[in-house]
Amino acid sequence: MRKDYLAFFTSMFLSRLADQILLFIVPLIVFQSTNSVSWAGLAFFVESLPRYLSFPICGALCDKFAPIRLLHISQVYRAVACGVAVLLYGVFGGLYWIVIVSALCGVLTTQGIMAREVVMPYIFKHYTYTKTLSYSQIADQTGLVLGPLIAALMLEVWAWHWVVLATAGLFLLADLAMRYWQRTSSVTLETFEQHPDVWLNPLRIAFGHILRLTELKKIIGLAVGVNLIIGVTLATSAAMVIGQYSAGKDYYAGLQAAGALATIIILFFLARVSLPLKILGVVSYTLITVGAFITAFSPNIGGYVVGFLLIVGFDKMFNVYFRTLRQQVIPPKDFGKTVGVITLLNNLSQPLAGLLVAVLAAPVGTQQVILLLALATGLIGAGVMVAYRNTTPVPEAYGADAD
Repeated sequence: MRKDYLAFFTSMFLSRLADQILLFIVPLIVFQSTNSVSWAGLAFFVESLPRYLSFPICGALCDKFAPIRLLHISQVYRAVACGVAVLLYGVFGGLYWIVIVSALCGVLTTQGIMAREVVMPYIFKHYTYTKTLSYSQIADQTGLVLGPLIAALMLEVWAWHWVVLATAGLFLLADLAMRYWQRTSSVTLETFEQHPDVWLNPLRIAFGHILRLTELKKIIGLAVGVNLIIGVTLATSAAMVIGQYSAGKDYYAGLQAAGALATIIILFFLARVSLPLKILGVVSYTLITVGAFITAFSPNIGGYVVGFLLIVGFDKMFNVYFRTLRQQVIPPKDFGKTVGVITLLNNLSQPLAGLLVAVLAAPVGTQQVILLLALATGLIGAGVMVAYRNTTPVPEAYGADAD
């Protein structure tokens, strides 16, 4: 891999690693300090909600301003915010500082995600876009997995405020890697004239593209179905493994590690093998749905593991399909604002799945809720295929890399 490409992916990995450390330690610290699940849940809500709500505005900003500059701002300001939070804690005490800084870092993380999303189609000239997505998700997934593990190890040795300072250092390292990429890369990004309004006008344009472009409606519908399964899996996996099957916490941790390994293997496969885009979509959506049915019907832990691995592994294959198709049909000048709105719409079904688990798990049973959402996902997939069967196909995503 070229040094400039490696620097970009290293920056992505370090940024995700630091972000996941913050996401992990905030609810944990609040729970350990208050011994209240409710307060820990509220802390998670406060730090995570701004991430989703800020996608449309962050996407619009990436279309209006230089995305590389926004990426630098995202990483440097997260480091500064972590340092300021520790300073305020040292002066005034109280845990609310870390919750506030985590919410702020969540918005800045969204800005960084959107900035990378906008620039990635143009900076890897020697890779196909799907190969770029595969490598980027490997970096992202590795940070996602290692973040909680490293956070837990650091908390064994240091007080939480030192961990937050170390996280600030990781954000700075991510920015240094990004600056190295900038110095060694010769990429020049095209800029487009934008409307001065970054609030209502970008939303109008984004929803206009969604309503006009059949392919966008198609993939949004499919993504809603997939996120129902992802949401119910996230909400119930601990209860199923530890409660339903009495497998223990170590087994659950091992299952999470196996899911991460399966994901990385699939992403490496996608980075090396050329497949038609339609095959990616059909295979990933079908196997995610099959995995949900297996987890719903499995009488033992072995069957549940198979279903779980199908869901978490092929979720990333669907993600490659979804993002590649999205990049092909959205006009470049409106890419950020449209992707921001799409991302917000896609993620609404995950909390909906969690809400259904909260309401229905006690009266009807956890596996019955999983079955209900698996049926819904299957019906959504079938409905999308029937409704858009005559859609004009877009060019295939996979092809030979440039020399």
